[in-house]
Amino acid sequence: MRRIIATLLAIFLTVPAEPAFAYLKFGTRVNGRQVTLKWMQTPVRYFVSSRNAVPGVSVDDFQAAVGRAFAQWQAVPTSAIAYQFAGLTAGLPGEEDGLSTLGFRNRPDLDRVLASTNFLVDISSGALLESDIFFNSSFSWSTAPAGELGRFDLESIALHEIGHLSGLGHSALGETELREGGGRRVLGAEAVMFPIAFGSGTVAGRTLRADDIAGISDLYPDGNFTASTGSISGTVTKDGQPIFGAHIVAFDPATGSMVATFSLNAQGQFSISGLSPGPHVVRVEPLDDAEIDSFFDASLTVDIDFKVAFLDRLVVVAAGGDRGGVSATVSRK
Repeated sequence: MRRIIATLLAIFLTVPAEPAFAYLKFGTRVNGRQVTLKWMQTPVRYFVSSRNAVPGVSVDDFQAAVGRAFAQWQAVPTSAIAYQFAGLTAGLPGEEDGLSTLGFRNRPDLDRVLASTNFLVDISSGALLESDIFFNSSFSWSTAPAGELGRFDLESIALHEIGHLSGLGHSALGETELREGGGRRVLGAEAVMFPIAFGSGTVAGRTLRADDIAGISDLYPDGNFTASTGSISGTVTKDGQPIFGAHIVAFDPATGSMVATFSLNAQGQFSISGLSPGPHVVRVEPLDDAEIDSFFDASLTVDIDFKVAFLDRLVVVAAGGDRGGVSATVSRK
């Protein structure tokens, strides 16, 4: 038995957001239990639609750009994910045909959505069967090596959406500022999976960051991942009670990298994997300057009524081990 997960994972032009940090994995309910959404078999075979080419981007250009994006995810040394280009198809993304298809569709009604990913899932096992990505041809696109003024970089957006196709949710690791007349501009992002795109004309989103690498490695670990990296786990509380949805950030002062997660259950528990060995600064902050439904189901209650807090000591991570029992206490605003 199959079903479509109706929620589309999109990359937006502008949504309210401020600095925050996390990578998330998707999940689905199978026989009353939560199962991580991921590909059970690799390589993941994908097709490129031969229809609806846009000005300045031929089918060959499109295939080459998304191929480079897939290759970046596959090249992560601590991840076992693999992909395979399976050929061209006359089908379009969004058609339930058993093929994971990438291509253009004209959706002027989605005037803030550059691209979007959806899934076909086996409800009996939770296995991913198909995942399609459409790129909105109502925008102007480019595959030029250095980008083109007034056009969005296809490779950058593909890199983000392939993260979704692989099972990763949004990261809030980015910073924006308000534009005159409304909307926001991205100042910087420490994760490809940040839900707001860089502006047109830039190729700044073509490189995976530490948060992305930790996320894909956590989903598809190779034999070296658990041995070469470590983790931090613990709880977040306020007024003696656990809180759900807090950002917990691990910052490595030696490399400048940041990897994090959220407290993801009623006990306020968290676990941050994929950390480099050595001391880390741990910060906890609320998701109070972002659209919460970019990260969590709207039915969940995320606690944002607390101040940013830092652990009062460095947390030393050991390769192959978990630094457990970290207790972070926050206070009301």
